Amino acid sequence: MDSLKNYFLERFGEEPKYHIFSPYRVCPLGAHVDHQHGLVMGFAFDKGVDLCFSPTEDGEVELVSRSFEGDIRFNIQAPVQVRNYNWGDYARGAKFALRKRFELKYGIRGVLQGSLPVGGLSSSAAVLVAYVMAMAKANNISLTKMEVIKIASEAEREYIGLNNGILDQSCIVLSDKEGILFLDTDSEQYRIIRRNPKMPPFELAIIFSGLTRSLVSSDYNLRVNECKAAAWNMLAYEDQPLKKLEKTFLRDVPKEIYERTRERMPARFARRAEHFYTEYRRVRKGVTAWESGNLALFGKLSFESCESSIHNYECGSPELIAIYELMRQTEGVYGGRFSGAGFKGACIALIDPSKREAIREKITRGYLEQFPEYEGTFSISFCQVDDGARFVDCE
Repeated sequence: MDSLKNYFLERFGEEPKYHIFSPYRVCPLGAHVDHQHGLVMGFAFDKGVDLCFSPTEDGEVELVSRSFEGDIRFNIQAPVQVRNYNWGDYARGAKFALRKRFELKYGIRGVLQGSLPVGGLSSSAAVLVAYVMAMAKANNISLTKMEVIKIASEAEREYIGLNNGILDQSCIVLSDKEGILFLDTDSEQYRIIRRNPKMPPFELAIIFSGLTRSLVSSDYNLRVNECKAAAWNMLAYEDQPLKKLEKTFLRDVPKEIYERTRERMPARFARRAEHFYTEYRRVRKGVTAWESGNLALFGKLSFESCESSIHNYECGSPELIAIYELMRQTEGVYGGRFSGAGFKGACIALIDPSKREAIREKITRGYLEQFPEYEGTFSISFCQVDDGARFVDCE
C-alpha cells in the first residue's frame, strides 16, 4: 500500500501513523438468515478496504477516498449529525455508535481505498469496521472483537438504516485464513472450522455483474419485515404470546409450528420461512461437509442455497441469475451463490484453481453474450481466504 501511504503524504504533508486492512466477506451458506438469528458460514478474503490514518488533537475528522469523490469533514466532539447521504455517512455512523458508549475527544485524518468493485461483498460493513477500529485507536479505547462487531452493526442499523444482523461484521472481524467461520447469530457463539487435510485446493471467484446497488434502497429491508411477519403469523395461528414485531424472529418459532401453519399464512410469508428453515438445515450439513473435507458436497449445498434465494427469498436480478446458471454449467466450480443481498452486485464461487482461466473464459463469454452492455464493467477476480480486520505495518 505504498501508493496509499504516499497519497496520504501528498494530501496531509505527513506520513500516516496507522494502517487498517478490513477485508470483504463472502457467505457460501447461511444467506438471508442472520437478521432472523440463524446459522451462517463465511470467509473474509484478501481484498478489502485499506484505511491509512493519524489521530487529530482537535477532534477534527478529515477523510478522503480514492474510490469516491469529495472530502469528508466533521468534528468528533460535536453532536451527531443527520445523514448527508454520501460516503461520509459511514464515518458519521461509526461516530454515532461509539459515542453511545464512550467519550470521543480525538478525531482522525485518513485516506480510504477499496480494492474491488462495490456490490455484494459487504464493502459498507468493511468500511464501518475500519472506522470503528480507527476512531477507537485514536481515543485509546480498547475493544474486543465482539464489541467491534456490535458497534459496527449498530451503526449500519441505527444510523445508515439497514436492518441487518451481524453476519457481515462477524466474517470481517473474526475470520481466520486457516478455516471457515461458523456462527450462531442467536447465541453469538462461533468457531473456526479448520480445513480438513483431505480437502482439495480451492480459491474464491468473485464475479461482479457490472451493476452496483444500495441495500437501503433495495428490497432488503422489506424482506426482513416479511420474515418477521411470517414468524408473527405462525405464533398468532398457534395462540402463542406475541412480542413487538422488531423483537420477533423466525429462530424463535419451531419448525413444527411452521409445518402446521404454512398453508394458512400468505404464500409470500411461507416462502420466506421456507428459506429460513431449509437454510438452517443446509448450514448444519455444510458444517459436516467442511469437517470431513467434502468440498463437492459443500459446493452443492451452496448451489441449493442460491436456488432457495431465488425461489423462496425471491431475490436476484436477471444478471445475477444468469451468472449463477453459468456457474452451475462450468467445470471446476464446486459451488456458489449470490453474494450479499442478491439484488444486484456479485456472485461468489468456490473453484478449482487449476481450472481458473477456463472458468474465467467460459463465464465471461456466456455472460457478455446475454448482457453485452456490461462489457466495460463485468469482471472476475480470484481471491484467497484471509484473516479478519487488523492493523498492518504502515511502512
